[in-house]
Amino acid sequence: MKVVNKNIHIDGIDKKILRALMQDARTPILEIARNVGISGAAIHQRLRKLEKSGLLSGSKFIVNPKVLGYTTMAYVGIYLDKAVSNPEAVKQLQRIPEVLECHYTTGHWSVFIKILAKDNEHLMHVLNKEIQSITGVSRTETFISLQQQIDRQIKI
Repeated sequence: MKVVNKNIHIDGIDKKILRALMQDARTPILEIARNVGISGAAIHQRLRKLEKSGLLSGSKFIVNPKVLGYTTMAYVGIYLDKAVSNPEAVKQLQRIPEVLECHYTTGHWSVFIKILAKDNEHLMHVLNKEIQSITGVSRTETFISLQQQIDRQIKI
């Protein structure tokens, strides 16, 4: 069965390559080639095709924030006084390094963000001194994550 996108068709070999790299992006191409049963050059060609299609958007090392002392993860629903405040509020949120993600949402909040802080005191500072001082923010609602229980990418 092929996964079909407007721009790309993924076959079984592509899936094997993707699964190997999603498990460990540092897996040598020749090791993947041996496991899949095609040449290293063919792996490179397929990866270039997947990158050009937009399916792959690069590879990166993941920093463990706990090693740097960041132990408090929080999600914050932000109420804006007007919808027109959104673009400016997002610009201001981009300037706050503790804000890792920002989503324009349906439902109660105008914006929903993910924050990583060193501790509850640091989180309180970010909320009170930085986020709530943004023009257009009328109030916030904060949820502290006690433990991340699932961390995965989409299944290929």
